[in-house]
Amino acid sequence: MITGLQHLHSGLPYLLLPLLLISCIVFWMRSGNGASFGKSDKRLALITLILSHLQLVFGLLLYFTGPKGFNYTSVSGFMKDSVMRLYAVEHIAVMLISITLITIGYSRAKRSSDNTKKFRGLAIFYSLGLLLILSRIPWDAWLS
Repeated sequence: MITGLQHLHSGLPYLLLPLLLISCIVFWMRSGNGASFGKSDKRLALITLILSHLQLVFGLLLYFTGPKGFNYTSVSGFMKDSVMRLYAVEHIAVMLISITLITIGYSRAKRSSDNTKKFRGLAIFYSLGLLLILSRIPWDAWLS
């Protein structure tokens, strides 16, 4: 089970990160040209939101059941070790914040009636989420 979760949590970003980047680019471009918020824009925002939430669920399951993450908090002095601190504290905290920002962006856009505000809100919150995600991916573990 743990191996399957690890594969899901490591593989899903290959879909999520490009989609999140595309979403940011599209929403930034459409926020400046007065475009109307159509069905395809809503679908792009929703699919990005759903994939980010799936990634979070797989990550939380892995955090609490896997060999890294929560298990590292029982090791004496884990905060002094940068790798243990990354997996036990930094990665999960920043990912929770980033997915929250993405969710806020989607929710605000859904409630807004002004197309420019929808696009700008999605662009800002999705971009902040993307930047935070990129800042705390364990790149050496992910790319190896």
